[in-house]
Amino acid sequence: MDPWLIWVLVGLLLVGAEMVLPGAFLLWIGMAAVGTGLIVTALAPSFPMAVVVFVLLLAAGVVTGLLNRRAATRADLNTPEAGLVGRAGVVLTAEGPGLRVRVGDGDWAAEGETPGIAPGAPVTVTGVTGTTLRVRANPSMSPQG
Repeated sequence: MDPWLIWVLVGLLLVGAEMVLPGAFLLWIGMAAVGTGLIVTALAPSFPMAVVVFVLLLAAGVVTGLLNRRAATRADLNTPEAGLVGRAGVVLTAEGPGLRVRVGDGDWAAEGETPGIAPGAPVTVTGVTGTTLRVRANPSMSPQG
C-alpha cells in the first residue's frame, strides 16, 4: 500500500471518529494526516520529512481551533444586550418611577434617558441593566404596536 494512501485513510478514520466521539480533538489530527497524505502524493518526501509535515499541519490546525474557540465564546453571546440594543419599541405605560416598553413581541421594564416620555411614544433601546431596558425617545421613528 502506498504511503500517501495510508496517511489519507488514517486521517479519514480519525475524522470519522470525531463525528462519533465529538470533542474537536481527533478532527485536527485527522485533517493533518489527510493533508500529509496529499503532500506525500505531490512531493514524495522521505518518511521523517512526512512526519515533520504532519506535526506542522497538526500544530497549525490546533492553533486555528483554539483561535476559533476563543472567538466563539464571547461573554455577551446570550445576554439581553446581544439582541436588544438598537432596536425600536413603543412606550406602553409611563406610570410610577419607570416605563413599560414593548420591543418586538415582548414587554419590558424600562427607564427613560429622555425625560417626559409619554405612552405611545417611539423609543430606541440604548442599553440593558439586568432586566431593565434603558431607552431614549426617538421622534423620527413611527410608533409600533
